[in-house]
Amino acid sequence: MFYTPAMRVAYREEPCRTALNRVKGMPFRWSLNPYTGCAHRCTFCYVRAFEARADRPSDDRYGRSIRVKVNVAEVLRRELARKTWRREAVTIGAATDPYQPAEARFRVTRACIVELAASRTPFSLITRGPLVLRDVDLLTEAARSVAVSVHVSLPTLDRRVWRATEPGTAPPGRRLDVVRRLSDAGLDVAVALAPILPGITDDPARLAATARAARGAGARAVWAELLHLGPGIREHFLAELAREWPEELGRYERLYADRDYLPAETRRAARDAVRRAAAGVSARPRPAIAQLPQPLQLSLAI
Repeated sequence: MFYTPAMRVAYREEPCRTALNRVKGMPFRWSLNPYTGCAHRCTFCYVRAFEARADRPSDDRYGRSIRVKVNVAEVLRRELARKTWRREAVTIGAATDPYQPAEARFRVTRACIVELAASRTPFSLITRGPLVLRDVDLLTEAARSVAVSVHVSLPTLDRRVWRATEPGTAPPGRRLDVVRRLSDAGLDVAVALAPILPGITDDPARLAATARAARGAGARAVWAELLHLGPGIREHFLAELAREWPEELGRYERLYADRDYLPAETRRAARDAVRRAAAGVSARPRPAIAQLPQPLQLSLAI
């Protein structure tokens, strides 16, 4: 374990037994998280709920201790080599950012990309971290033989909201630059306006501006979701809300009084509004990545 005084984050190097996780209730079946815990410390992070259920800190201590799965690429290689593996798509970073600062040192996300590409397993990445640009070479090479996509999380362009709710992340403009550079490399990149915060980032004009900026930077798709306040998230987020936007506290206590999610029609309306705004802007053109021919046995299996 080593400790970073400036960020007050302790990194624990620990082996893992499994790499791939089967997922239920999500638009993907398999996930991969090279780290546990995230130094981005977003106030709305839904992973705080998982931490609370595991009896681990979900308050201000969350993100201060990061588990690095130092052998995750080796374990992943064995799992991908199993005869039962069907090369289903894998999502990297569903529960912790694969390009948080620790990745600059440990490079375990990069090692996992190597294994996924070698096994011709399609994959996607979800990140707020500009460090993803370091791996453009691997990502473009992998995209020659399998489907590869990068989803950049960008809830808002408002710098005040960003500073208050995503304290360990890169600013919005930097993330738009990431989208632009990934797109210019020919990669399939999308932007996630998630989560939308009622009364803070849900103004239609601001949502539209973010969606248009994302498309203008080269995002193929823009998607959105409203805030989820489950146990573990709720307590921390409402405490931060009372500090930064005390005038909104009553609204949230009413909206989320007896639910973790807002009504389905409310969530659908927000997603549709973002989708319409994005559809009105042509995405920045991106070059095509030359595809490699598939091995005969793989094409026959498909």
